[in-house]
Amino acid sequence: MLDAASWAARLGGDSFLAQTFNRSYAVIPGQATDVAGLLSWDDLNTILATQRLEPPRLRLSLDGEMLPLHRYALPVTTRRSVTWHRFQPAELHARLAEGASLVLDSIEKIHPPIGAAAEGLERFLGTLVQVNAYASWTEKEGFGTHWDDHDVVVVQMYGAKRWRLYGPTREAPTFRDVESPDTPEGEPVADIVLTAGDVLYLPRGWWHAVAADQGSESLHLTFGLVTNTGADLLTWVVDQLRSRTALRLDVPRFASPEEQAAYVENLRAEVLSELTDPDLVSRWAESVDTTHYGRAVTSLPYIGGLPARAEVRVRLTAPRARLTENAPEGTVTLAAAGTAWDFAGQATPLLQKLLTGEPATLGALAEIASLEVEHVASLVSVLIEGQAAAVVGTAL
Repeated sequence: MLDAASWAARLGGDSFLAQTFNRSYAVIPGQATDVAGLLSWDDLNTILATQRLEPPRLRLSLDGEMLPLHRYALPVTTRRSVTWHRFQPAELHARLAEGASLVLDSIEKIHPPIGAAAEGLERFLGTLVQVNAYASWTEKEGFGTHWDDHDVVVVQMYGAKRWRLYGPTREAPTFRDVESPDTPEGEPVADIVLTAGDVLYLPRGWWHAVAADQGSESLHLTFGLVTNTGADLLTWVVDQLRSRTALRLDVPRFASPEEQAAYVENLRAEVLSELTDPDLVSRWAESVDTTHYGRAVTSLPYIGGLPARAEVRVRLTAPRARLTENAPEGTVTLAAAGTAWDFAGQATPLLQKLLTGEPATLGALAEIASLEVEHVASLVSVLIEGQAAAVVGTAL
Protein backbone atom coordinates (compact mmCIF):
# COMPACT_ATOMS: atom_id res chain seq x y z
CA MET A 1 0.00 0.00 0.00
CA LEU A 2 1.35 3.42 -0.98
CA ASP A 3 0.46 5.40 2.15
CA ALA A 4 2.07 8.71 3.14
CA ALA A 5 5.08 7.01 4.73
CA SER A 6 5.59 4.74 1.73
CA TRP A 7 5.43 7.68 -0.67
CA ALA A 8 7.90 9.61 1.47
CA ALA A 9 10.27 6.64 1.45
CA ARG A 10 9.96 6.15 -2.33
CA LEU A 11 10.37 9.81 -3.28
CA GLY A 12 13.08 10.71 -0.78
CA GLY A 13 11.25 12.29 2.16
CA ASP A 14 12.48 15.67 3.35
CA SER A 15 15.30 15.73 0.78
CA PHE A 16 12.76 15.43 -2.03
CA LEU A 17 10.65 18.24 -0.58
CA ALA A 18 13.63 20.55 -0.07
CA GLN A 19 15.66 19.88 -3.22
CA THR A 20 13.43 18.40 -5.95
CA PHE A 21 9.76 19.22 -5.43
CA ASN A 22 8.64 22.02 -7.81
CA ARG A 23 12.25 22.28 -9.04
CA SER A 24 13.49 19.46 -11.25
CA TYR A 25 12.65 15.99 -12.47
CA ALA A 26 13.68 12.84 -10.61
CA VAL A 27 13.72 9.16 -11.53
CA ILE A 28 13.31 6.65 -8.71
CA PRO A 29 14.08 3.07 -9.83
CA GLY A 30 11.86 0.30 -8.51
CA GLN A 31 10.68 -3.25 -8.95
CA ALA A 32 7.41 -4.68 -10.23
CA THR A 33 6.71 -5.94 -6.72
CA ASP A 34 6.68 -2.33 -5.49
CA VAL A 35 3.41 -1.68 -7.33
CA ALA A 36 1.79 -5.10 -7.04
CA GLY A 37 -1.93 -4.87 -6.30
CA LEU A 38 -2.30 -1.28 -7.49
CA LEU A 39 -3.76 -1.94 -10.96
CA SER A 40 -3.68 -5.07 -13.11
CA TRP A 41 -4.75 -5.62 -16.70
CA ASP A 42 -7.66 -7.64 -15.30
CA ASP A 43 -8.64 -4.67 -13.13
CA LEU A 44 -8.64 -2.42 -16.18
CA ASN A 45 -10.69 -4.92 -18.21
CA THR A 46 -13.24 -5.11 -15.40
CA ILE A 47 -13.52 -1.32 -15.16
CA LEU A 48 -14.09 -1.00 -18.91
CA ALA A 49 -16.71 -3.77 -18.84
CA THR A 50 -18.69 -2.55 -15.83
CA GLN A 51 -18.52 1.27 -15.90
CA ARG A 52 -20.29 3.69 -18.22
CA LEU A 53 -17.33 5.85 -19.16
CA GLU A 54 -18.00 8.64 -21.64
CA PRO A 55 -15.33 10.90 -23.18
CA PRO A 56 -13.37 12.71 -21.98
CA ARG A 57 -13.40 10.52 -18.84
CA LEU A 58 -12.24 7.64 -21.03
CA ARG A 59 -10.82 8.36 -24.45
CA LEU A 60 -8.45 7.19 -27.15
CA SER A 61 -5.76 9.67 -28.19
CA LEU A 62 -3.40 9.67 -31.17
CA ASP A 63 -0.90 12.38 -32.12
CA GLY A 64 -2.48 14.77 -29.67
CA GLU A 65 -6.01 14.32 -31.02
CA MET A 66 -8.95 12.48 -29.41
CA LEU A 67 -10.35 9.80 -31.72
CA PRO A 68 -14.06 10.08 -32.57
CA LEU A 69 -16.18 7.91 -30.32
CA HIS A 70 -17.91 6.17 -33.21
CA ARG A 71 -14.61 4.52 -34.18
CA TYR A 72 -14.70 2.22 -31.16
CA ALA A 73 -18.16 2.50 -29.54
CA LEU A 74 -21.83 2.37 -30.48
CA PRO A 75 -24.67 4.43 -28.98
CA VAL A 76 -27.19 2.48 -26.90
CA THR A 77 -30.55 3.93 -25.90
CA THR A 78 -32.43 2.51 -22.95
CA ARG A 79 -36.21 2.19 -22.82
CA ARG A 80 -36.22 5.39 -20.74
CA SER A 81 -34.53 7.23 -23.64
CA VAL A 82 -31.13 7.51 -21.93
CA THR A 83 -28.30 7.19 -24.45
CA TRP A 84 -24.81 6.00 -23.62
CA HIS A 85 -21.96 4.46 -25.60
CA ARG A 86 -21.01 0.80 -25.37
CA PHE A 87 -17.44 -0.09 -26.26
CA GLN A 88 -16.93 -2.55 -29.08
CA PRO A 89 -13.95 -4.63 -27.92
CA ALA A 90 -12.78 -5.61 -31.40
CA GLU A 91 -12.89 -2.01 -32.63
CA LEU A 92 -11.21 -0.78 -29.47
CA HIS A 93 -8.43 -3.33 -29.94
CA ALA A 94 -8.01 -2.28 -33.57
CA ARG A 95 -7.61 1.40 -32.70
CA LEU A 96 -5.04 0.57 -30.02
CA ALA A 97 -3.13 -1.62 -32.47
CA GLU A 98 -3.08 1.29 -34.92
CA GLY A 99 -1.26 3.40 -32.34
CA ALA A 100 -3.89 5.07 -30.18
CA SER A 101 -3.35 5.38 -26.44
CA LEU A 102 -6.12 4.56 -23.98
CA VAL A 103 -6.64 7.19 -21.26
CA LEU A 104 -8.86 6.85 -18.19
CA ASP A 105 -9.19 10.00 -16.06
CA SER A 106 -9.80 9.99 -12.29
CA ILE A 107 -9.38 6.25 -11.92
CA GLU A 108 -8.90 6.81 -8.17
CA LYS A 109 -12.65 7.43 -7.98
CA ILE A 110 -13.55 3.92 -9.15
CA HIS A 111 -10.62 1.71 -8.11
CA PRO A 112 -10.03 1.66 -4.33
CA PRO A 113 -6.33 0.63 -4.34
CA ILE A 114 -5.48 3.66 -6.48
CA GLY A 115 -7.77 5.83 -4.36
CA ALA A 116 -5.81 4.81 -1.26
CA ALA A 117 -2.50 5.54 -3.03
CA ALA A 118 -3.76 8.98 -4.11
CA GLU A 119 -4.80 9.74 -0.56
CA GLY A 120 -1.40 8.69 0.74
CA LEU A 121 0.36 11.01 -1.70
CA GLU A 122 -2.00 13.83 -0.70
CA ARG A 123 -1.05 13.29 2.95
CA PHE A 124 2.65 13.51 2.06
CA LEU A 125 2.54 16.50 -0.31
CA GLY A 126 -0.46 18.39 1.09
CA THR A 127 -2.29 18.88 -2.18
CA LEU A 128 -5.22 17.26 -3.97
CA VAL A 129 -4.27 14.39 -6.28
CA GLN A 130 -6.02 13.06 -9.40
CA VAL A 131 -4.86 9.84 -11.04
CA ASN A 132 -5.10 9.01 -14.74
CA ALA A 133 -4.28 5.62 -16.29
CA TYR A 134 -2.52 5.39 -19.67
CA ALA A 135 -2.15 2.25 -21.79
CA SER A 136 -0.40 2.02 -25.15
CA TRP A 137 1.00 -0.66 -27.44
CA THR A 138 3.02 1.05 -30.19
CA GLU A 139 5.76 3.59 -30.67
CA LYS A 140 3.25 6.20 -31.82
CA GLU A 141 2.83 9.08 -29.39
CA GLY A 142 -0.63 9.65 -28.02
CA PHE A 143 -0.07 13.32 -27.21
CA GLY A 144 3.03 14.53 -29.06
CA THR A 145 5.57 16.74 -27.30
CA HIS A 146 3.66 18.68 -24.65
CA TRP A 147 3.77 20.14 -21.15
CA ASP A 148 1.37 19.92 -18.20
CA ASP A 149 0.16 22.78 -15.99
CA HIS A 150 0.60 20.62 -12.86
CA ASP A 151 3.33 18.45 -11.38
CA VAL A 152 3.03 14.71 -11.95
CA VAL A 153 4.28 11.56 -10.27
CA VAL A 154 4.39 8.76 -12.84
CA VAL A 155 4.28 5.11 -11.75
CA GLN A 156 5.05 2.49 -14.39
CA MET A 157 2.82 -0.53 -13.81
CA TYR A 158 3.60 -2.95 -16.67
CA GLY A 159 5.91 -3.06 -19.66
CA ALA A 160 8.13 -0.11 -20.50
CA LYS A 161 7.72 3.44 -21.72
CA ARG A 162 10.21 5.95 -23.07
CA TRP A 163 10.14 9.51 -21.78
CA ARG A 164 12.09 12.23 -23.56
CA LEU A 165 12.25 15.28 -21.30
CA TYR A 166 12.87 18.89 -22.30
CA GLY A 167 13.33 21.74 -19.86
CA PRO A 168 10.61 24.37 -19.42
CA THR A 169 10.58 27.23 -21.94
CA ARG A 170 8.59 29.51 -19.66
CA GLU A 171 9.05 29.75 -15.91
CA ALA A 172 6.06 28.40 -13.96
CA PRO A 173 3.46 28.34 -16.77
CA THR A 174 -0.13 28.01 -15.59
CA PHE A 175 -3.52 26.97 -16.94
CA ARG A 176 -4.74 30.58 -17.03
CA ASP A 177 -1.57 32.21 -18.34
CA VAL A 178 -1.01 35.43 -20.27
CA GLU A 179 1.15 33.71 -22.90
CA SER A 180 2.02 30.20 -24.03
CA PRO A 181 5.47 28.60 -23.62
CA ASP A 182 7.60 28.31 -26.75
CA THR A 183 8.08 24.86 -28.23
CA PRO A 184 11.47 23.45 -27.12
CA GLU A 185 14.32 23.13 -29.60
CA GLY A 186 17.28 20.80 -29.71
CA GLU A 187 17.86 17.47 -28.03
CA PRO A 188 16.06 16.40 -24.85
CA VAL A 189 17.81 16.97 -21.53
CA ALA A 190 16.99 13.40 -20.55
CA ASP A 191 15.99 10.24 -22.42
CA ILE A 192 14.51 7.76 -19.93
CA VAL A 193 12.92 4.33 -20.15
CA LEU A 194 10.65 3.46 -17.25
CA THR A 195 10.03 -0.20 -16.45
CA ALA A 196 7.60 -1.79 -14.00
CA GLY A 197 7.99 -0.27 -10.53
CA ASP A 198 9.93 2.83 -11.65
CA VAL A 199 8.71 6.27 -10.59
CA LEU A 200 9.22 9.60 -12.38
CA TYR A 201 8.57 12.99 -10.84
CA LEU A 202 8.10 15.85 -13.32
CA PRO A 203 7.37 19.49 -12.38
CA ARG A 204 4.83 21.50 -14.34
CA GLY A 205 6.05 23.23 -17.46
CA TRP A 206 8.56 20.52 -18.40
CA TRP A 207 8.00 19.44 -21.99
CA HIS A 208 7.93 15.69 -22.62
CA ALA A 209 7.28 13.17 -25.37
CA VAL A 210 6.18 9.67 -24.39
CA ALA A 211 6.06 6.46 -26.43
CA ALA A 212 5.81 2.71 -25.88
CA ASP A 213 8.66 2.02 -28.28
CA GLN A 214 10.39 -0.71 -26.28
CA GLY A 215 8.65 -3.64 -27.95
CA SER A 216 6.02 -4.27 -25.27
CA GLU A 217 2.68 -2.91 -24.16
CA SER A 218 2.78 -0.25 -21.46
CA LEU A 219 0.48 0.64 -18.57
CA HIS A 220 1.28 3.52 -16.27
CA LEU A 221 -0.44 5.79 -13.77
CA THR A 222 0.03 9.55 -13.58
CA PHE A 223 -0.67 11.14 -10.20
CA GLY A 224 -1.45 14.77 -11.02
CA LEU A 225 -0.85 17.30 -8.24
CA VAL A 226 -3.09 20.37 -8.00
CA THR A 227 -0.96 23.49 -8.38
CA ASN A 228 -0.96 26.21 -5.69
CA THR A 229 0.44 29.49 -7.01
CA GLY A 230 0.98 32.99 -5.69
CA ALA A 231 -2.32 33.95 -7.32
CA ASP A 232 -4.05 31.32 -5.17
CA LEU A 233 -2.33 32.68 -2.06
CA LEU A 234 -3.42 36.24 -2.83
CA THR A 235 -6.99 35.08 -3.44
CA TRP A 236 -6.93 33.47 0.00
CA VAL A 237 -5.53 36.68 1.54
CA VAL A 238 -8.37 38.70 0.03
CA ASP A 239 -10.87 36.21 1.45
CA GLN A 240 -9.34 36.69 4.91
CA LEU A 241 -9.76 40.45 4.54
CA ARG A 242 -13.43 40.47 3.60
CA SER A 243 -14.38 41.40 7.15
CA ARG A 244 -12.39 44.66 6.86
CA THR A 245 -14.29 47.82 6.05
CA ALA A 246 -11.84 48.86 3.33
CA LEU A 247 -12.66 45.76 1.31
CA ARG A 248 -16.39 46.06 1.81
CA LEU A 249 -16.66 49.64 0.56
CA ASP A 250 -17.78 50.28 -3.01
CA VAL A 251 -15.09 51.13 -5.55
CA PRO A 252 -15.36 54.96 -5.91
CA ARG A 253 -15.32 55.08 -9.70
CA PHE A 254 -17.05 58.48 -9.81
CA ALA A 255 -15.13 60.09 -6.94
CA SER A 256 -12.39 62.67 -7.27
CA PRO A 257 -8.84 61.53 -8.07
CA GLU A 258 -7.83 62.34 -4.50
CA GLU A 259 -10.64 60.21 -3.05
CA GLN A 260 -9.81 57.34 -5.40
CA ALA A 261 -6.14 57.51 -4.40
CA ALA A 262 -7.09 57.42 -0.70
CA TYR A 263 -9.33 54.42 -1.34
CA VAL A 264 -6.53 52.52 -3.08
CA GLU A 265 -4.10 53.43 -0.31
CA ASN A 266 -6.46 51.95 2.27
CA LEU A 267 -6.68 48.73 0.26
CA ARG A 268 -2.89 48.61 -0.07
CA ALA A 269 -2.46 49.04 3.68
CA GLU A 270 -4.86 46.20 4.44
CA VAL A 271 -3.19 43.81 2.00
CA LEU A 272 0.30 44.73 3.18
CA SER A 273 -0.72 44.08 6.77
CA GLU A 274 -1.23 40.45 5.74
CA LEU A 275 1.75 40.14 3.39
CA THR A 276 4.18 41.31 6.09
CA ASP A 277 3.19 38.40 8.34
CA PRO A 278 6.15 35.93 8.34
CA ASP A 279 3.71 33.10 9.13
CA LEU A 280 1.44 33.85 6.18
CA VAL A 281 2.31 30.71 4.17
CA SER A 282 1.90 28.49 7.23
CA ARG A 283 -1.48 30.07 7.98
CA TRP A 284 -2.57 29.57 4.39
CA ALA A 285 -1.42 25.94 4.40
CA GLU A 286 -3.31 25.19 7.60
CA SER A 287 -6.42 26.87 6.24
CA VAL A 288 -6.50 25.03 2.91
CA ASP A 289 -5.64 21.73 4.59
CA THR A 290 -8.37 21.89 7.20
CA THR A 291 -11.10 23.32 4.99
CA HIS A 292 -10.68 20.91 2.09
CA TYR A 293 -13.56 18.44 1.97
CA GLY A 294 -11.26 15.46 1.47
CA ARG A 295 -12.52 12.23 -0.07
CA ALA A 296 -16.08 12.03 1.18
CA VAL A 297 -17.43 8.51 1.68
CA THR A 298 -20.90 7.44 2.82
CA SER A 299 -21.35 5.18 5.85
CA LEU A 300 -24.43 3.18 4.90
CA PRO A 301 -26.42 1.66 6.50
CA TYR A 302 -25.60 3.80 9.56
CA ILE A 303 -27.51 6.97 8.68
CA GLY A 304 -28.30 7.93 12.27
CA GLY A 305 -25.00 7.40 14.06
CA LEU A 306 -22.81 4.39 14.75
CA PRO A 307 -23.84 1.51 16.98
CA ALA A 308 -21.64 0.85 20.00
CA ARG A 309 -20.11 -2.27 18.48
CA ALA A 310 -16.41 -2.97 18.83
CA GLU A 311 -16.06 -4.63 15.41
CA VAL A 312 -17.24 -1.63 13.36
CA ARG A 313 -14.26 -0.30 11.36
CA VAL A 314 -13.86 3.40 10.58
CA ARG A 315 -11.32 5.75 9.03
CA LEU A 316 -10.69 9.46 8.59
CA THR A 317 -11.50 10.62 5.04
CA ALA A 318 -9.86 14.07 5.24
CA PRO A 319 -6.18 13.41 4.40
CA ARG A 320 -4.98 16.86 5.52
CA ALA A 321 -6.72 17.06 8.88
CA ARG A 322 -4.81 18.83 11.68
CA LEU A 323 -4.71 17.91 15.37
CA THR A 324 -3.81 20.57 17.96
CA GLU A 325 -3.34 19.95 21.66
CA ASN A 326 -4.57 22.80 23.85
CA ALA A 327 -2.29 22.55 26.88
CA PRO A 328 -3.93 25.02 29.29
CA GLU A 329 -7.42 23.64 28.72
CA GLY A 330 -6.39 20.00 28.56
CA THR A 331 -8.38 19.57 25.35
CA VAL A 332 -7.50 18.67 21.78
CA THR A 333 -8.85 20.19 18.54
CA LEU A 334 -9.33 18.24 15.33
CA ALA A 335 -9.79 20.46 12.27
CA ALA A 336 -10.92 18.78 9.05
CA ALA A 337 -13.32 19.17 6.12
CA GLY A 338 -14.18 22.75 7.12
CA THR A 339 -15.03 22.08 10.77
CA ALA A 340 -13.09 22.11 14.04
CA TRP A 341 -14.08 19.90 16.97
CA ASP A 342 -12.85 20.17 20.56
CA PHE A 343 -12.49 16.90 22.45
CA ALA A 344 -11.22 15.94 25.87
CA GLY A 345 -7.49 15.29 25.98
CA GLN A 346 -8.15 11.60 26.63
CA ALA A 347 -9.29 11.28 23.01
CA THR A 348 -5.85 12.27 21.68
CA PRO A 349 -4.49 8.73 21.08
CA LEU A 350 -7.51 7.61 19.08
CA LEU A 351 -7.51 10.83 17.03
CA GLN A 352 -3.80 10.36 16.31
CA LYS A 353 -4.59 6.85 15.10
CA LEU A 354 -7.32 8.15 12.80
CA LEU A 355 -4.94 10.79 11.40
CA THR A 356 -2.84 8.01 9.83
CA GLY A 357 -5.73 7.30 7.48
CA GLU A 358 -5.63 3.61 8.34
CA PRO A 359 -8.91 1.84 9.20
CA ALA A 360 -9.43 0.96 12.86
CA THR A 361 -12.22 -0.73 14.78
CA LEU A 362 -14.17 1.11 17.43
CA GLY A 363 -12.88 -1.46 19.88
CA ALA A 364 -9.24 -0.78 19.02
CA LEU A 365 -9.77 2.98 19.27
CA ALA A 366 -11.50 2.56 22.64
CA GLU A 367 -8.61 0.46 23.92
CA ILE A 368 -5.83 2.88 22.96
CA ALA A 369 -7.73 5.80 24.54
CA SER A 370 -9.05 3.88 27.58
CA LEU A 371 -12.61 4.82 26.66
CA GLU A 372 -15.86 2.92 26.41
CA VAL A 373 -16.86 1.76 22.93
CA GLU A 374 -20.11 3.71 23.15
CA HIS A 375 -18.17 6.95 23.76
CA VAL A 376 -15.90 6.27 20.78
CA ALA A 377 -18.96 5.49 18.62
CA SER A 378 -20.44 8.86 19.59
CA LEU A 379 -17.19 10.69 18.84
CA VAL A 380 -16.75 9.09 15.42
CA SER A 381 -20.43 9.68 14.64
CA VAL A 382 -19.77 13.39 15.09
CA LEU A 383 -16.92 13.18 12.57
CA ILE A 384 -19.09 11.23 10.13
CA GLU A 385 -21.77 13.90 10.40
CA GLY A 386 -19.07 16.47 9.66
CA GLN A 387 -18.02 14.50 6.54
CA ALA A 388 -14.53 13.84 7.91
CA ALA A 389 -14.83 10.10 8.63
CA ALA A 390 -16.60 7.01 7.32
CA VAL A 391 -17.30 3.37 8.05
CA VAL A 392 -15.07 0.88 6.22
CA GLY A 393 -16.12 -2.71 5.64
CA THR A 394 -19.56 -2.45 7.22
CA ALA A 395 -20.15 -4.93 10.03
CA LEU A 396 -23.88 -5.63 10.24
